[in-house]
Amino acid sequence: MTHLLLAGSYAPADRPGIFAFAFDPATGALAPRGAAGGVTNPSFLALHPSGRFLYAVGETSQGDGQPGSVWAFALEREPFALRALGSQASGGSHPCHLHIDPGGRWLFVANYSSGSLQVLPIGADGALGPPAAHVQHEGRGPRDDRQEAPHAHSALLDPAGRHLIVADLGIDRLVVYRLDPETGALEPAGEGVARPGAGPRHMAFHPDGRLLYVANELDNTVSLFEYDAERGGLREVQAVATLPDGAPENTVADIHLADDGRRLYVSNRGHNSLAVFAVGGDGRLERLAAPGCGGAWPRNFALAPGGGFVVVANQHSDRIDVLPLQPDGAEAGASVGGAAVPGASCVIFG
Repeated sequence: MTHLLLAGSYAPADRPGIFAFAFDPATGALAPRGAAGGVTNPSFLALHPSGRFLYAVGETSQGDGQPGSVWAFALEREPFALRALGSQASGGSHPCHLHIDPGGRWLFVANYSSGSLQVLPIGADGALGPPAAHVQHEGRGPRDDRQEAPHAHSALLDPAGRHLIVADLGIDRLVVYRLDPETGALEPAGEGVARPGAGPRHMAFHPDGRLLYVANELDNTVSLFEYDAERGGLREVQAVATLPDGAPENTVADIHLADDGRRLYVSNRGHNSLAVFAVGGDGRLERLAAPGCGGAWPRNFALAPGGGFVVVANQHSDRIDVLPLQPDGAEAGASVGGAAVPGASCVIFG
């Protein structure tokens, strides 16, 4: 049995930007299934829980003459095809991340350059409706080069679906909102404070729902936060470096937790590696290794179904690479193959 793998990229609208592959979980082999264009910089993708619809950001900005957008597609698997269902404004500049609630009713889009978040309703036909909510962050961080303003980088619902957590790299905050599941409205509920200059980027919940792991782009760490599900509170209890001593200049990118909760993976851009952490019984982390990622600038990655491989979007190598995960989970092995994807930026399994 093969699985559908979808890859997003940085591409002009008149060139293919979303690519489809069949992935063999036994060997890690990829077989091309097609590609689609029509969107400028479809750099981040999200699949509807039904598996029938695909969503892609159009990572552009008003300053470029093309406001940020989110596109909806009906997904045909065999043969692969995308049928455009229309688009909605993202509510800001350079949308960089999408998240969908488990019920498939709401899509959350984080706008990096403008530091804002927009909630878009998803219709029964998969199309996106006008915004249900919009929030604008304020403030700045200590780094003048990267934290001169808010930069919302991702959003994640807690396992209960009560609170939405927004990681803002620019203000070193995890801003927590209470979600109204009927209207999509957001109300401030609390926040988690990151260390100054950390630059929180992407997040992953522990299976127990009481712990949150945060990849910090700017100081090359991963943080563990205790999460209070009742009030939406967050408190940092651990921060661990993603790099060995003497590593080159680097920025952290993506983060994913193995299904069994025993291993955590974080990608390093510059060092070009995947940091592998053991997760203790209390959720605390110990870095085991930081093996190579098979290419340059691992912007995003996905753990394959079955847990035997990881697929990495190596942006500066213009390809996606497949790495085997060792039986003991200590580190990833050398690339066993991959495929060309110009400007590769995102990979998801469907």
